[in-house]
Amino acid sequence: MSRWSWIVRRIIRQVWFRAALISLLSVALAILAAVVTPHLPYDFGGDLGQDAVGTILQIMASSMLAVTTFSLTAMVSAYSSATQLATPRATQLLISDPTSQNALSTFLGAFVFSIVGIIGLQTSVYGTEGRIILFGATILVIIWVVVTLLRWIAHITAFGRMSDVIDRVEDAAGQAMKAFADDPYLGGRPVVPIPGDATPIRGERTGYVTHIDIAELGAIAARSGLVIHVSALPGTMLHPQRDLMQVEGAIDDETRGAMIAAFTIERHRTFDQDPRLGLIALSEIASRALSPAVNDPGTAIEVLNALLRVLLCLPPDEPGPAERAERPRVHLPRLTIDDMLADAFRPILRDGGSQTEVAIRLTSTLAALSTALPSARGAISVFARNCHDRARRLIEDPDDLAAFEEAHARVWPV
Repeated sequence: MSRWSWIVRRIIRQVWFRAALISLLSVALAILAAVVTPHLPYDFGGDLGQDAVGTILQIMASSMLAVTTFSLTAMVSAYSSATQLATPRATQLLISDPTSQNALSTFLGAFVFSIVGIIGLQTSVYGTEGRIILFGATILVIIWVVVTLLRWIAHITAFGRMSDVIDRVEDAAGQAMKAFADDPYLGGRPVVPIPGDATPIRGERTGYVTHIDIAELGAIAARSGLVIHVSALPGTMLHPQRDLMQVEGAIDDETRGAMIAAFTIERHRTFDQDPRLGLIALSEIASRALSPAVNDPGTAIEVLNALLRVLLCLPPDEPGPAERAERPRVHLPRLTIDDMLADAFRPILRDGGSQTEVAIRLTSTLAALSTALPSARGAISVFARNCHDRARRLIEDPDDLAAFEEAHARVWPV
């Protein structure tokens, strides 16, 4: 995905974008009722009266302002709840929720439509036909608001709850993992040995890499006769002393600046090109649930189920090293299964090793992954052994330990 496409996609997800768009459409609808009146080929026979339409608009304006304020308060409360009960990393997913954005934007748009309509009536912009058209537009807006309000009522009952947060993080992690499975090199080529005379390129900003425009790097490489070796994948924490890439060939300051600009560096990680962030967020939810203050093993078990579904998006076998000639001359490292397993299971193994139910589900999850991902069986077996060793050290009750030993032996036969 090019940088501009990625930027447009992020803008569309923002709350203000939908609110501004629907508000503009509402203003346009209210103005249209006055603009089209002189061009109508016939006159309407009825007369609704200016007060009838004005009263409806005044009621809608006052009620929509209250509903908009309530909806915004409910959304902020859901963000705070997710931050406290689950993980702060999930907040960006709640903020980009399309249902809540549509609801807030609809209520705000109806309020703006009412205000513009009232102004038009008070300034005598609408004639008799214009008031009738405005009345019809008002009925359509009311129907639109009622439908949206019903959907919002059904949505708000689960919005920001623990199960909802887990599902959202799982969906985001699953999408990133599927994109990684389809193209682990982001449109580039696998790593190759880097010559000793390659020039290291470093940026001046400190933050996380959130996006790499591989197409732009490829265009620069083709135009300048370069070969680019990317060192920092999305999710990497950068500082001025860490390499962004290494380049084969002569480069000038303009080319160097263009290559650095292909990397988007921000203060916080995002889920788009970073499959590890989804795994980290899920494991953080489980780790918080397993803390002594919360002590909620059921949530940890739900997270383990979600992690299993996400990791099953990976292909059974490692992709071959073959390169496609049409790909740009940009080489990238590939995320390893060891890093993914550590992100997903290390916190749960650390905090849940003493809880029998969690340990049993963890060893069962690892066994399922070992069967589905033969190429990663060695790395998965290491975590399974660690799970077994921790359980034997930390589970004090003999009956609980025997139950774990039986479950572990069933899925990991010697």
